Amino acid sequence: MEKIKMTTPLVEMDGDEMTRILWKMIKDELLLPYIDLKTEYYDLGLEYRNETNDQVTLDSAEATKKYGVAVKCATITPNAARMTEYNLKEMWKSPNGTIRAALDGTVFRAPIVVKGIEPCVRNWEKPITLARHAYGDVYKNTEIKVPGAGKAELVFTAEDGTEIRETIHQFTGAGILQGIHNTDKSITSFAKACFNYALDTKQDLWFATKDTISKKYDHNFKDIFQDIYEKEYAEKFTAAGIEYFYTLIDDAVARVMKAKGGFIWACKNYDGDVMSDMVSSAFGSLAMMTSVLVSPDGVYEYEAAHGTVQRHYYKHLKGEETSTNSVATIFAWTGALRKRGELDGIKELITFADKLEKATIQTIEAGKMTKDLALITSLKEVTVLNSENFIKAVRETFDKL
Repeated sequence: MEKIKMTTPLVEMDGDEMTRILWKMIKDELLLPYIDLKTEYYDLGLEYRNETNDQVTLDSAEATKKYGVAVKCATITPNAARMTEYNLKEMWKSPNGTIRAALDGTVFRAPIVVKGIEPCVRNWEKPITLARHAYGDVYKNTEIKVPGAGKAELVFTAEDGTEIRETIHQFTGAGILQGIHNTDKSITSFAKACFNYALDTKQDLWFATKDTISKKYDHNFKDIFQDIYEKEYAEKFTAAGIEYFYTLIDDAVARVMKAKGGFIWACKNYDGDVMSDMVSSAFGSLAMMTSVLVSPDGVYEYEAAHGTVQRHYYKHLKGEETSTNSVATIFAWTGALRKRGELDGIKELITFADKLEKATIQTIEAGKMTKDLALITSLKEVTVLNSENFIKAVRETFDKL
């Protein structure tokens, strides 16, 4: 069979630990036999990020702007333990945070729904899409460990030298400080991306912050969303028969548990990080979630929404068998290949992506799945497959299609 030809490369961002192992398996079994795969490769594994002083992450983001579509493997965001384990020069920032800041994008995450994996929340009938702001807040923070008594101040110095100064806290002993920021430009991009995505998918849009407590920071998000909605989107939403509303984040959490689904829930950066994991887990598994970063100028970066599966990686290193769910990583590749096909007018690439997703879902619905899904499925006849054999089972289903 002649392989599908590509005209423009994908930006390929390799990652860490068990997901890096799965990445190679997916390419070898599901992609390279069928596609003349063109990628511009960047190694975002922690060792190479450390070696390049994280320049490779910045380079991969610039390449994504150039080519328009990227696919990313899960990566480690180091903590103190990782500093020692990998002998790092410094505690490098989250690669996802760096790339999101560079692209000024919004992350849209939705569960991959299959028969036999029912949501933990029994009234959820349709997928819930999380729209996560992808810039600033704690992901671009500055932190100080306070050694002892003293005054902490928040100071802004304008270009003309004038100052705005607020006392944060009068310390009587040791403590900690954190400074976070955001920009009106990024919040505006976030709002427009959410409104556009809601119109594209014909879904209601919820937005939630904590403006009653954060009367300037969070309130600014609320005001920008409302202003843009009223000026640019209110009539379009009415015509499309969909609704936008704002509520407090704690009210949104309470509402979502009783909702039927089928809407977009827009959250600030950290809230989106946490709530997307909650929604994906409740729908079945963290490995059953699509994730795409969309920039205001139409650049796309597809990724798996979960971590690097460290525990399975250590088992793999010992030569022990693992049963790691690769579905989200497969869907990262299919999402990127489909978008590449759409942008370049290659129908065969779009069809390939559609069929590979269908094959993945059919494999699970036929009772062939990894251990995490086998533990929660309502299917009676189930075969638990290891990491490699699940990917091979998907290939068998695909070849039949």
